[in-house]
Amino acid sequence: MDLIHAIVYGIVQGLTEFLPISSSAHIRIIPELFGWKDPGAAFTANIQLGTLLAVLIYFRTDLANTWRGWTASFTKPEAKNTPESRLGWAIVVGTIPIIILGFAFRDAIETNLRSLYVVATMLIVMALVLALAEWMGKKTKTLEDTTVQNGLIVGLWQAVALIPGASRSGSTISGAMFLGYERATAARLSFLLSVPSIFLAAAYTFYKHRSEFSGPLLAPLLVANVFSFIVGYACIAFLIKFLQTKTNLVFIIYRLVLGSLIFGLLMGGVLKP
Repeated sequence: MDLIHAIVYGIVQGLTEFLPISSSAHIRIIPELFGWKDPGAAFTANIQLGTLLAVLIYFRTDLANTWRGWTASFTKPEAKNTPESRLGWAIVVGTIPIIILGFAFRDAIETNLRSLYVVATMLIVMALVLALAEWMGKKTKTLEDTTVQNGLIVGLWQAVALIPGASRSGSTISGAMFLGYERATAARLSFLLSVPSIFLAAAYTFYKHRSEFSGPLLAPLLVANVFSFIVGYACIAFLIKFLQTKTNLVFIIYRLVLGSLIFGLLMGGVLKP
């Protein structure tokens, strides 16, 4: 892979991982538009490490407090019902669905589900889901209101993001808003919940394809992660601030337009599925 391609993929990953518009969709679409080789599901999963580092640094205080609260729940009975402990258990339990389903459908995720027909369909479907969440959600809950049950439900929504085009942030933000979370809090919960699943997905795919990454793909992978970290960190700050005063309407419209455009290009023979 050319380093210029790696830089583009890294920037796109950083821009689209946290905005509810699907990073996997964009990284699947870009090589088709420019005639590049599809980087594949393994490369796509591993350039998420840069955005994972962005989450770890941006939310370092939240994550440290959650870790302390969660570990304290094992030894101190009074710590079991603290907001930090509940959030920790919500993240743990909420990660289980994506692990089980990701492993069960691992072959389809790397092959058939990467079809641009699937990507375009999910861009449109999740746009409608996000619009419904905007309309139905009460938007009153804060992060302190999180329960283990909330974590499991949002975790099930996160598993939808295994389908390219769905968007991890889009599906989890929608799920959290259906439960009544404020928009910015829904995004915050989405990012915190993403930490273990992104790490595990990258670790699994890196091990599975280790022979590829130890060769010519190693330098592009590192370069892409550097750019995904820088751009991803900026996008987290932007989205948290944006959703404090704005709705998800711009992302809903973008998804509908992009999904429709992909269908048009596929039908016109400009893109191959």
